[in-house]
Amino acid sequence: MGAKTVNKLAVPGATLHYEVAGSGPVLLLIAGGGTDAGIFTGMVGQLAAEYTVVTYDPRGNSRSRYDGDATDECVEQSAEDALALIDAVGGGAAGEPAYVFGSSSGAITGLELITRHPDRVRMLIAHEPPCTEILPDADDARAFFDEVYDTYRTDGLTAADVVFMMGTGMDGDAMPPLEDLLPEYRELAERMQANGANFYQHKLLPFTRYQPDLDALKRVADRIVPAAGLESFAHLPGRPIAVIADHVGWPVVMFPGGHGGYSSHPAPFATHLAHLLKTDTV
Repeated sequence: MGAKTVNKLAVPGATLHYEVAGSGPVLLLIAGGGTDAGIFTGMVGQLAAEYTVVTYDPRGNSRSRYDGDATDECVEQSAEDALALIDAVGGGAAGEPAYVFGSSSGAITGLELITRHPDRVRMLIAHEPPCTEILPDADDARAFFDEVYDTYRTDGLTAADVVFMMGTGMDGDAMPPLEDLLPEYRELAERMQANGANFYQHKLLPFTRYQPDLDALKRVADRIVPAAGLESFAHLPGRPIAVIADHVGWPVVMFPGGHGGYSSHPAPFATHLAHLLKTDTV
């Protein structure tokens, strides 16, 4: 695998913390929600045997600080952040296009990235993007996320967590108490827990309100792999990918675990991801 390097990249309005391991074609892993680069730790070693694996803290999360006050997320800017990282690691816009894996809001970033810059993405594995506006019952989904946001505003973080986890089917994904974790995992958990307020305040609604350009995605259907977790595809965050899959004409590829299967089942998840990347014939 070689040494992991830790780097900083200035982008408009923020400075991104990113980490690079391995060698070979660039594989960008985009974390979702309030998580950061550390959520992929269990997969990086395996993937870095064949790829230059790039992980990062999305703007506003953990070590990727805003330049000024926090602002509501802009999905277009999130996609430009991902592009800036691909260019920084892969030799600029003239470099080879990158493989991209994104989960949850990270998958939404990936969808916007391939829409805006299709020539820079070799393959996108979009794992459960919660762009619920494309669902037949979008009104119900919108009302639910509004309830989560309002609960955060009125009753605080812990109450919002309960509503969010129960309504998204992720109540079984709750982490054990911090004191029960190994020190390195405790540090990661504490870092990500500290992102909760910013997630509810500035990221939840902009991402879940995102409207993917389905026609644009259809034009690059040969480079999109719709993906979901075996244990979570029927729940709210997992359902939109089925609509996208129908539109681009591909079946949904099932991964081990649930919405955060890359963290709960890292070895089989990484094996499955590596197998998918090998199907690239470009």
